Amino acid sequence: MKKFLYSVATGMVIVTLPLALGQSAALASSDTKPPAVEVTIDNFSFTPQTVVVETGTEVRWKNRDDIPHTVVASDNAFKSKALDTDDQFSFTPAKPGTYSYFCSIHPKMTAKLVVE
Repeated sequence: MKKFLYSVATGMVIVTLPLALGQSAALASSDTKPPAVEVTIDNFSFTPQTVVVETGTEVRWKNRDDIPHTVVASDNAFKSKALDTDDQFSFTPAKPGTYSYFCSIHPKMTAKLVVE
């Protein structure tokens, strides 16, 4: 859809065009956050096992299991309460690093968040 703007002061017609698909978020605002990333908890595992995100990206864990689980960083950077079925927990990393995490109820459940 083309839009036309007319400037009385300069007598110029300015044509604005919609941005190409995929460019709108990047060009519309430099303050736009990256889309959230979801990790599912199901069958006593975190999927995906390793998540790589940019600083400032919200990471959401959603429990799809029928028993409670937690999400706890080994360095205590984040810690959820016990998540029942369909509960979720989110963390938005502010600095780069590698965060190993686990379920404190089932410590053999482990995964990694890599922030670039």
